[in-house]
Amino acid sequence: MRTYRELFRTPEFTPFFAAVSVQTAAQTATGLALGTLVYARTGSPLLSALAMFGPSLAQVAGALTLLSAADRLPPRAALTALALLSAGAACVQAVPGLPLWAAFAVLLVMGVAASPGGGVRYGLLNEIVPREGFLLGRSVLNMSGGAMQICGFAVGGALVAVFSARGTLLVGAALYVVAAAVTRLGLTARPPRATGRPSIGETWRTNALLWSSAPRRYVFLALWVPNGLVVGCESLYVAYAPGHAGLLFAGGALGMLAGDTLVGRFVAARWRARLGAPLRLLLAAPYLLFALRPGLPVAQAVVVVASVGFAASLLLQERLLALTPQELSGHALGLSSSGMLAMQGVGAAVAGGIAQVTSPATGMAAVAGLSVAVTLALAPGLRTPVDADGGRLLGADGSPSPRASRTPRTAHPAPEETT
Repeated sequence: MRTYRELFRTPEFTPFFAAVSVQTAAQTATGLALGTLVYARTGSPLLSALAMFGPSLAQVAGALTLLSAADRLPPRAALTALALLSAGAACVQAVPGLPLWAAFAVLLVMGVAASPGGGVRYGLLNEIVPREGFLLGRSVLNMSGGAMQICGFAVGGALVAVFSARGTLLVGAALYVVAAAVTRLGLTARPPRATGRPSIGETWRTNALLWSSAPRRYVFLALWVPNGLVVGCESLYVAYAPGHAGLLFAGGALGMLAGDTLVGRFVAARWRARLGAPLRLLLAAPYLLFALRPGLPVAQAVVVVASVGFAASLLLQERLLALTPQELSGHALGLSSSGMLAMQGVGAAVAGGIAQVTSPATGMAAVAGLSVAVTLALAPGLRTPVDADGGRLLGADGSPSPRASRTPRTAHPAPEETT
């Protein structure tokens, strides 16, 4: 599967794409509104950064306790419930006079509850499209995410300016409800991918299984740490340019859109391994220029160029699937998603802490330098080639799995009509 036409002809991909896109727009608008609201109340770069990205820290707790649910819950029901829960949380955040501690408590609860969401969502994508179409499908979702972020930050910034941050939160809540409706009405009810009940013990056992393979460990770390530190740079946009943060966020989304389009659609398989390391470095290196405190036009150009490097995550996720048994794909993708979100929270906390005692520009340059250092340290472990077909399934110790000799999974059959 190499064309967008083939992808959108795949049964159920279009409603899945629409639901994910609307939910991304909702997350973008509510995140910007909440960060603006907290910064206006406190004047603190640290608290503003944590308001936007701090809930990601709660993904650590969710990844350690709830992640086994990613393969053990019916996907449609789980995604519908998470969207409605997010809508309710946005409405609570919009309540006038809500104490700051209560606002952060809501964020914490939502972070934990949403932790299986990435695994459910991208495990479902792996069922909707054939295995060889996962990278193209994932890239299209990233492209949509970039477009929705551009629209979300631009429209969200306008809504905050014209109406208020609280009004923008209510708009975001309405978008979450729309995402829930599209999920419920557009997708077929599927059974869970794995049997058994979700439990903390099962989460720990599967996490240990996935982590026990050295090749997978390097992929997880490369997905989590450099990316999270760069998001720490993004968390300081509001403090760096209080009146124009939406432009910087939109520039980042534009760069990410360009990178995902290039890698997902136009880069041949034989070039992907060669592009991985340069893209991972591109993600952070341009942010070092913030040490010079550039003006808004230069800052926006830096953000656009750096954000092209987010496409490295596509290549890492493709590698992760090639190293993971099929029945653990949802859990593995959920662990990668939760880890990325958790490290984004860590990056926001580190960057916000540095900015609190120095300046936003210094904080951005410092975490960018850390990201470059981690990328260089992990590079040797990511040079081990995967089989040419990209589909070999490995066991817990990285050795070939007996499942690898079985017939590869074909595309999901046409679903029955939903009710």
